[in-house]
Amino acid sequence: MASHRFKQHSVLVANTFAFTMCFMVWTMFGEIGVPIAEQLDLNSTQFGILTAVPILTGALSRLPLGAMTDHYGGRPVFLAILIFVIPAIWAIQFATQYWQLLVLGACIGLAGGSFSVGITYTAKWFEKDRQGLAMGIFGAGNAGAAVTKYIAPTVIILLGWQSVPNLYAVILLITVVLFWFFTYSDPAHRHTQGTSLREQMKVLNDPKVWKYCQYYSVVFGGYVGVSLWLTHYYMSEYGLGIQLAALIATVFVLPSGVIRAFGGWLSDRFGAHNVTWTCMWASMIALFIMSYPNTHYSVQAAGGQGTVDFGFAIPAWLFTVALFVVGIAWGIGKASVFKYLSNEYQENLGLVSGIVGLAGGLGGFLLPIMFGILVDLTGIATTVWMLCFGVTLVSIIWMWWTERRVPILTREETPTPPATH
Repeated sequence: MASHRFKQHSVLVANTFAFTMCFMVWTMFGEIGVPIAEQLDLNSTQFGILTAVPILTGALSRLPLGAMTDHYGGRPVFLAILIFVIPAIWAIQFATQYWQLLVLGACIGLAGGSFSVGITYTAKWFEKDRQGLAMGIFGAGNAGAAVTKYIAPTVIILLGWQSVPNLYAVILLITVVLFWFFTYSDPAHRHTQGTSLREQMKVLNDPKVWKYCQYYSVVFGGYVGVSLWLTHYYMSEYGLGIQLAALIATVFVLPSGVIRAFGGWLSDRFGAHNVTWTCMWASMIALFIMSYPNTHYSVQAAGGQGTVDFGFAIPAWLFTVALFVVGIAWGIGKASVFKYLSNEYQENLGLVSGIVGLAGGLGGFLLPIMFGILVDLTGIATTVWMLCFGVTLVSIIWMWWTERRVPILTREETPTPPATH
């Protein structure tokens, strides 16, 4: 009979591995979408839609999947997701038309919905003072996006893009077997048995839920949207090949995924608010640098002696440094936002994490489409970073108005009662 401590760590490791593989699948169109776009002659908007459709279904599924996790437990729900998406992944290699890819992309998007299942399943196995770290370790599965950037471009060049979904289907089948043998169920974790969905949904009346949705739409939605766009951006803006572009893009994707565990520890140590506030400011400053467009100036010389021409553009190395800062800030922020939730919504954490995860996923869905539309309309590549800067600024203002201007004490910041004499 396995001890409780063994079960905790076994569930955490298996859960994190399964989520990493799901995230790898969920973001695959960011890489295979590049040769598909060339093959089908897609414009930037169509490319953005192709990469964003799996993100949409993954986002929309997070709320019902989170509620199901509260009711049935994380293990059976996670297994059902893994089994469902395998046939859809395998079938992508046979798609020859745009609409077929969109339909199959919508099906594999369910892999992204596994987040609200896994985060709740993980949290309920750990004590409250360790939940931030545990959820952070699980959330490091976001690094699955980096796994795709390492694997997919090489497979595309060697074997063609159709081989990527075939390989991913096999990997996910192995994941199902490992998950079955190394995870456990505990009936005590099903806190909402006998509670109707309508009663559970009353949590939407809490304005703080909507605020956390906004935060997560930046740190997670931004992470997903930018991850999907980066390879394409490096190729179009700096003229890199797909392998080199994807490799450099991991400077953002990999650290942002892995550091989430450290963000969970920081949130346990310093509080969700302090960590999130710092992350928002750091990312906004870096995004301001990234937003500067390639600019050329022509100045009239003194005495009418012609003109003086000069220009300024963000070089690839400076852009990549700023991108790294954004990735670190958002990676830590993804953990700190969920620390807010574990502090305040322990009893219905699955549902609330589903709601907040839905908002984050919708951000990841909308951003690539908006990126494509902005580039098609303006012809300016850096408008994508201007958009990210704007939504980050909204979060900072909202946080200042509700948490900094009038300090709000959460359970993690309970004041010390005065001494009695």
